[in-house]
Amino acid sequence: MNDAGNALLSVRAEARQLVVPDFAVVDGLIEHTAGSKAEAVRLAASSVDRLTTDLAALGGVPFEESAQRRPLTWSAHSSATREERYHDKETGRSERTGQVTATVALRVTVRDLDMVDAVSGVLAAHQSLNVHAVTWHVDWDNPAWPQVRAAAIQAAIGKAQDYAAALGGTVHHVEHVADAGLLGGDAVAYQPVHMAARAGSASAAGPGTPALNPVPQELIATIEARFCTTGVSLPGT
Repeated sequence: MNDAGNALLSVRAEARQLVVPDFAVVDGLIEHTAGSKAEAVRLAASSVDRLTTDLAALGGVPFEESAQRRPLTWSAHSSATREERYHDKETGRSERTGQVTATVALRVTVRDLDMVDAVSGVLAAHQSLNVHAVTWHVDWDNPAWPQVRAAAIQAAIGKAQDYAAALGGTVHHVEHVADAGLLGGDAVAYQPVHMAARAGSASAAGPGTPALNPVPQELIATIEARFCTTGVSLPGT
């Protein structure tokens, strides 16, 4: 504070807003065990073909750059094989069973939320698919982002006005507005909170079907702001 009764006030403020998610991501694993590696891989590939054919019947397409925001996409993004083993209690060693397991990791992205029931039914019909998680997401350009960021700025102005009033002054103008951490201190940026539905929850399609009920997402905007005040005086002086 200087002789003219001016002071700089630095504040951090936050705003939150619940919005409907833009898309769902289903992550799962197709798994087959057979007497040979070749047979296990063949079975896994056949299951992937059947599943993606059913998804294509709903309008789904393979995920690629040009299909980023299509209503329904899938990606079989990794595969692996492993020898099946068991613990021999007599020898205390891990022994081969002679069986081989082949797995294919699959990701299904649903952007048309009116399709979630149909997609859930398709996934439930494929016994070789184990769904690990269903997560809900908000796009970086969701129309609610400007609203929540503007609300964070208004919250910062209100906080600065409270501080200035407690010192007998008023907020004169804004010096700086930045994402949290850019004016110093810890870096806490605004971000959505992703809600996940655990695999294996029941739905209308039957037990073990992944729950595809859209979960509202919370957008969080956190900013730092610096304001110049006038007429400030220390209480009691």
